[in-house]
Amino acid sequence: MIFDYETLRIIWWAFLGALLIGFAVTDGFDLGVAMLLPYLGKSDDERRVIINSVGPTWEGNQVWFITAGGALFAAWPMAYAVSFSGMYFALFATLVALFLRPLGFDYRGKLPDQNWRNNWDKALFVGGLVPALIMGVGFGNLLKGIPFHLDSDMRIFYLGTFRGLLNPFALLAGVLSVSMFLMHGAVYLQLRTDAEIYQRAKSVVLKSSLLVIVLFALGGLWITHLEGYHITSEIFPNAPSNPLNKFVKRAEGLWLDNYNHVPALWGVPAAAFVGALATIALSRFDRPGWGLLTSSLTLTAIILTAGVSMFPFLIPSNMSLNSSLTVWDSSSSQATLNLMFWVTVIFLPLIVIYTSWVFRVLRGKITVDFIRDNDHKLY
Repeated sequence: MIFDYETLRIIWWAFLGALLIGFAVTDGFDLGVAMLLPYLGKSDDERRVIINSVGPTWEGNQVWFITAGGALFAAWPMAYAVSFSGMYFALFATLVALFLRPLGFDYRGKLPDQNWRNNWDKALFVGGLVPALIMGVGFGNLLKGIPFHLDSDMRIFYLGTFRGLLNPFALLAGVLSVSMFLMHGAVYLQLRTDAEIYQRAKSVVLKSSLLVIVLFALGGLWITHLEGYHITSEIFPNAPSNPLNKFVKRAEGLWLDNYNHVPALWGVPAAAFVGALATIALSRFDRPGWGLLTSSLTLTAIILTAGVSMFPFLIPSNMSLNSSLTVWDSSSSQATLNLMFWVTVIFLPLIVIYTSWVFRVLRGKITVDFIRDNDHKLY
């Protein structure tokens, strides 16, 4: 094997982050566009313009989400088990909402009745809002800790409730997530549309970007008073996985530990603010292509901020601190991580190349005239 166990664990932590960021950047504007559909489209033709701006690519963008789930299952099986059992109803609601998207895209145009189409527009709105909100709520709960513990046989016991996930900090993170995807979707619509939709999207970029800045700053201030986690016993990065072979303490402000040890990490949250401000400026100066890049930078920096703050914790336990799952003690075996590394090295670039090619081929403006000229070929 080229890499030792410690290096492979770091690599797979980075791979998981890259897949989540890939999903947020590509499928994030799909979610934002779906949420904006009933408000930016004032006529049926305008709504068809909005739908067809993401119509050819939304299915491919979900590959990142599915791959991230597969990577979590294969590389961090205990984290997969805890998250899917503890957040079962939240994840089920996310999947149901995501199912509304293909149904909405395919069935909306089957009947000319406007009520029929309006109802499917509402379904598409829900299909964008619910996943965006729950993803943020999930990250908020990870930072607060999940109520589970392990027994000596590594059996997992979850003692939380669905209502318990909806705490104030997690809801703040959920609203931040919705704002991020609204900003991303609005600047994408600026890039792909013209005329009135373009101007309405431009207005949304300004409002949602400002909201992102305010909510991210508020979340940062909250983190300074939130109880974080820290491993107090010696760490063995090359040891077999056993979460119970460590001692963990919890105290206010510990999520800032990594920034205090490596001050350069402050550049990560700073990049989120810079990206959001740049998105506003580029949108106002009618440069939506660059605005989409800075919006992507904002999403990337916010997700990285959560990851950097929590490292090496994957899922901290607020009921049994020593049961917390970390990068060093909850991974698959070294042989499994090594085999999957080579599979990922081959296939991840193919996904990136294919996705880039699709967006290059399908670039350009979608207009009302284009929809009318291709009435029977488009959604």
